[in-house]
Amino acid sequence: MMYGHARNLGKQPHREDVMKAPFIIAVAASLVLPNLCQASEIKVLASVAMKDAYLELIPEFEQATGHKVSAAWSSTPDVQKRIAAGEAADLIILGDSGTEELIRQGKLAAGSRVNFAKSSIGVAVRAGAPAPDISSADAVKRSVLAAKSVAYSAGASGIYLVSMFQNLGISDQVKSKTATVKPGEPVGEVVARGEAEIGFHQLSELIPVKGIQIVGPLPSEIQNITVYSGGVHSATKEADAAIALVKFLTGPAAAPIIKKHGLQPG
Repeated sequence: MMYGHARNLGKQPHREDVMKAPFIIAVAASLVLPNLCQASEIKVLASVAMKDAYLELIPEFEQATGHKVSAAWSSTPDVQKRIAAGEAADLIILGDSGTEELIRQGKLAAGSRVNFAKSSIGVAVRAGAPAPDISSADAVKRSVLAAKSVAYSAGASGIYLVSMFQNLGISDQVKSKTATVKPGEPVGEVVARGEAEIGFHQLSELIPVKGIQIVGPLPSEIQNITVYSGGVHSATKEADAAIALVKFLTGPAAAPIIKKHGLQPG
């Protein structure tokens, strides 16, 4: 993820390098680092809800520590299946229900469980389309019934939405007009293509999508906060490096970036 470049010693540093320096120093100071002469490669398997925040954070960790991180992103159910099937990973991050299941299976190292971030569910329409009323549970119900098509993911937010539609008494109506969302595909992209009139997804996964308008989060009475947690794989050979990455991703230097991408730390 990092790329190297030759430095001209007689040239003034770029402004962005100067701006990054305090952040990188804070990263290094916040970690209990392993021997830097023994840089490791850390494999991360994580929920796609964390992707954009972590793609910004991981290069800073790499620069500060010398470790390299390779990450794969998917839905919480898929992360669970891949780990259960024996896929190798050093650090696993997914929706909290999935974390609890991996603990029961013995896939997470004892005592390594940690909360990384919290995410709320947002509502989006295609850019330029009228914004539906989502000010209350009843308003959401009316807007969903009025929409010609609806999209939601197969991940943590989608699992909750199925039960939400049932509680609102509109499950059958929603099933008849649900647009297909491929595994790992952002719901926002389905909305942007015009294949769904209204979409529901984690806010952190809607924010980076172009061509949509985020109407807002679900109202508090029907909102669901997903806690993304995880830990070090019980079979990892890079435990020290993985723990260093956990310390960074949950530390104060990472918090502003996490918030910028629609998540709340911890």
